[in-house]
Amino acid sequence: MSTFAVLLLLCCAAMAQKYTVSGYVTDAVSGEKLISARVYDAKRNIGAITNNYGFYSITTEGGSLTLQCAYVGFKTFGLTMDLHADTTIHIALSAEGVQLETVEITGEKDIAENTQMSTIDVPIETIKKIPSLMGEVDVIKALQLLPGVRSGGEGTTGFYVRGGGPDQNLILLDGVPVYNVSHLFGFFSVFPADAISSVSLVKGGFPARYGGRLSSVIDISLKDGHMRKFHGEGSIGLIASKLTLEGPIWKDKTSFMVSARRTYIDVLAQPIVRKVSGTPGLQGYYFYDGIAKINHRLNDRNRLYMSFYGGNDKFYSNLRYEYSDGISNYVSNNKSRLGWGNTIAALRWNHLFSDKLFGNLSATYSTFNFGISEDQKVKQTASGQTSDSRFAYGYSSGIRDLGLKADLDWYASPRHLVRFGGYGTRHRFLTGVNRIISETTDFKIDTLIGIPPIHSWETGIYLEDDFMLSDRQKVNVGVHGSASWVEGRFYRSLQPRLSYRVMLNANWAAKASFSSMYQYIHLLTNSGVGLPTDLWVPSTARIKPQNCYQGAVGIARSFKDLGLELSVEGYYKYMTGLVEYQEGASFLSETTDWQDKVAQGNGWAYGGEFFLQKKIGKTSGWVGYTLSWTKRQFEELNDGKPFFFKYDRRHDLSLVVVHEFNKKVDCGLTWVYGSGQATTLPKATFQGFAYDPTQPMGYPRSVDYYGERNSYRLHAYHRLDLSVNLNKDRKKFSRTWSFSVYNAYSRRNAYFLYFDYKPSGQRVLKQVSLFPIIPSVAYRFKF
Repeated sequence: MSTFAVLLLLCCAAMAQKYTVSGYVTDAVSGEKLISARVYDAKRNIGAITNNYGFYSITTEGGSLTLQCAYVGFKTFGLTMDLHADTTIHIALSAEGVQLETVEITGEKDIAENTQMSTIDVPIETIKKIPSLMGEVDVIKALQLLPGVRSGGEGTTGFYVRGGGPDQNLILLDGVPVYNVSHLFGFFSVFPADAISSVSLVKGGFPARYGGRLSSVIDISLKDGHMRKFHGEGSIGLIASKLTLEGPIWKDKTSFMVSARRTYIDVLAQPIVRKVSGTPGLQGYYFYDGIAKINHRLNDRNRLYMSFYGGNDKFYSNLRYEYSDGISNYVSNNKSRLGWGNTIAALRWNHLFSDKLFGNLSATYSTFNFGISEDQKVKQTASGQTSDSRFAYGYSSGIRDLGLKADLDWYASPRHLVRFGGYGTRHRFLTGVNRIISETTDFKIDTLIGIPPIHSWETGIYLEDDFMLSDRQKVNVGVHGSASWVEGRFYRSLQPRLSYRVMLNANWAAKASFSSMYQYIHLLTNSGVGLPTDLWVPSTARIKPQNCYQGAVGIARSFKDLGLELSVEGYYKYMTGLVEYQEGASFLSETTDWQDKVAQGNGWAYGGEFFLQKKIGKTSGWVGYTLSWTKRQFEELNDGKPFFFKYDRRHDLSLVVVHEFNKKVDCGLTWVYGSGQATTLPKATFQGFAYDPTQPMGYPRSVDYYGERNSYRLHAYHRLDLSVNLNKDRKKFSRTWSFSVYNAYSRRNAYFLYFDYKPSGQRVLKQVSLFPIIPSVAYRFKF
């Protein structure tokens, strides 16, 4: 072989040598990690998306490299360099520039290029500008405006995704499950928007890394805390105020973020309650949230995060009564309590094993408790003698989790991103315990009625690979295996997941997905409204786990010149092992074992969704439309016949528009329309007499005949909300006056229906509506 040929081979080998570029993408001002930023080699069209901790890794050929990075809401930039070795490049993006030697380029994350479908990211800044009820910015209410998501009722935070129940939504706050998301009897959620950095909704095509629920995943990430300067923001509204503070503990090394919110309904209403009741004592209701997070960088390869959330709703009544029957004098002190709340905590360790392998280890704690109590103490005085008596009643339920999870991201090659990991969770279920205390001068009874706490173990492993089959085709294939041990019973499942994308041309993509999901816990939901009396229970030897199979197909396109994203999807979903209360049963019914109160059955849902979203520019927002059908079938309910799910709606339409006129004024508009919700009403009433041994003729009694379950429809629901924000920015302080109108044309939407009688005796159907037009104002500030 000639010398020239040898040199040519060596040059080709050198040119073919591949190297890895990796690092973190952050906000240049705050140091906050940017999730789902797009980093790619523009010359070779090879790229990666940053993970939940802002990390990316690209393996590409040596030589000239043009590295580009794009993130919605930030300018996009690039760096041209010669690549001759594995290199670490940390990218810091901002609206003004980058804290590296970079040049500006163009580009953005493309919905058509993503493998995953049925996933929506909603920018926090857009959520803050959407009109809100009583001035309280609400993440969950914003998600209710997305296609495929149903609200639980007028103004409430309950949500139902693609025909699923409320227990089928996995809600993660910094990776920790949250079991209750409502405040104020369901009208506000527990997530203060000022403390949140990103929100993502997954409603189908689930990657293998998610498990434990059937219908959706809401992944909410808290802010890490500003690494360089002390900052704060907050608001003062009609019913609540909040404050969020963040800053460095050790500049560019350790940061903190704390956030607190409390309503003052009890303080404002106290004089009115006293005046109306005329009874000495205190009565009131309030809720509060507290969030804290610490972010510490040990070195370039290790980072620690500590997160905490605590929130509660409290209703209290302390009343004193004095009365006399002419013989004895009585003094009665009555205390009533109603409360529910969450506490969660997480300790996470990020470790960069190599420039291609990123790992995260999390230890988590989550608990939800609900309790009711009544305590009456009576002092009786007669003929100079005094006697005391007491009667107290309490009910409590809840769930507590201790968990450990390991996740690893392996950037195996430019065409393969492999994710794998495992988890273990220990559940403790308190399925309803009643405590009764009865005391007099002569005796005392103190007893507990209910079954002991139930403990279960849930474990799982997963493996998924997101890889390119060709330049036009990409697939995410994986498997999620899980198991549960409870009361001597062992359940296990193997859940395949598959998502496929093919580029039809430069702009259009066709997508398809299939997922199998398993769920080992259930939520017993009362048909009534208001209180979170829903009961979390495990799968047992008698109650089987829930299972779901979901398939979806769709198309997607990004209109880059207009800043628009379009997706159209159709889906079919079949569910087994669903749980509902039997007719007439509830969490307070006389049977102590909840398993005797429930029925298990199947359900199915199918439909189509249209979504057009604009994330950038002076005008942002979206249009979403859903056409769907949702049914249930239980042997013990509705004579075993299929019936429409309570939250089945044929049509659901939402329009969200946020427009910035200039830096000083922006406005928001939302309009929603939904077909009437299904409900059950009596079809006939029979009059007769009930037997009574003390009355020869008995006594008159009426019996309602209901017919088929959920066979009646409420009137269609629609509502218009408006808001105007007046902003004033200064160098170190900015403020916003936010004026909003909920239900601007005062539509009387039905909350529920009931039968009543006219003076003539005629029976009529009446409607209860909650909210007419409600104006509100809030003052927000940043410093």
